[in-house]
Amino acid sequence: MRSETRTWRTRSPEETRELGETLLAELLPARTLLLLGDLAAGKTVLAQGVARGLGIAPDEVQSPTYTLVREHEGRRGRLLHLGLFRLAPAQAGALGLQEILDAPAVKVVEWAERLPLRVPGALVLQLAPAGASGESNEREIRELIGWPEDVGASARQAGARLP
Repeated sequence: MRSETRTWRTRSPEETRELGETLLAELLPARTLLLLGDLAAGKTVLAQGVARGLGIAPDEVQSPTYTLVREHEGRRGRLLHLGLFRLAPAQAGALGLQEILDAPAVKVVEWAERLPLRVPGALVLQLAPAGASGESNEREIRELIGWPEDVGASARQAGARLP
């Protein structure tokens, strides 16, 4: 496992989508991308970039806040987009998430800090506003190594509000 982490800075939603599209190469054919960050951190926008790389129109990818899983089919593969915002970790464990995460598809999980199980080999990213004011479109996206113990500590250190 790699010990160094990577950090990206995007200055617009389009740059965040472009990063998601670039990261797709690391996710094919069936890897999981775990996204951590507060509301409006850019998690869904990054997922839209992954989708675009799969041949799915970005505007088809909406936040899965009220629907646990949204499935999309693209010319380069299948995307399972999960949102755990409304779930307590105990609830998430009872919903068969392991089977979903084992599916032959690229998986993007928003609010992954609520995930009560390990996802070996997942790419874990922490998203946060980077501008001086909360109104900026600038984002810092940082790779985190380790799950779940290290990620929770790293996310808290990066300023995420975890349950």
